[in-house]
Amino acid sequence: MANKIKVVIENDQKVVKVPKGLRMLIRRCCTAVLSMEEFEGDAEVSVTLVDNEKIHELNKQHRNIDSETDVLSFPLGVDGVYDINLDTGEAQLGDIVISLEKAIEQAERYGHSLQREVGYLTVHSMLHLLGYDHENGGLELLHMREKEEQALTELGLKRDGSYYMGDN
Repeated sequence: MANKIKVVIENDQKVVKVPKGLRMLIRRCCTAVLSMEEFEGDAEVSVTLVDNEKIHELNKQHRNIDSETDVLSFPLGVDGVYDINLDTGEAQLGDIVISLEKAIEQAERYGHSLQREVGYLTVHSMLHLLGYDHENGGLELLHMREKEEQALTELGLKRDGSYYMGDN
């Protein structure tokens, strides 16, 4: 039987109306990464949608970077070891915070849909929750990019495709 993943999504911003289907897309992205990485057992992830002001505040508070960013990852595991929710048996992977406002700006800048951008940010952040890192650049960065593209291609969100889901 396939593993279960519980994705708790909270909309904590009022700047952008959350498009229909976006929550389902985020859940599909989380599931695709866990499947691709052959994650063992059930898992839980928290995803919070915020505005630029809130993500700026979180970036300053947690990373000492005084600017807005697109996504923040707060992994709860260390070296593949996660706290287990004793009530559900689910591994607590961590928290993902996405600035929907920034995602719209980036989708416009890169010329693709908001869905493609949010898909990318979710996959990117899920890889961080599973221990991937790109801060040192080099092979780590290359390996993470390959994993991102693999997951996005499986989801039909390939970077150079003509994937489009309608107006944002």
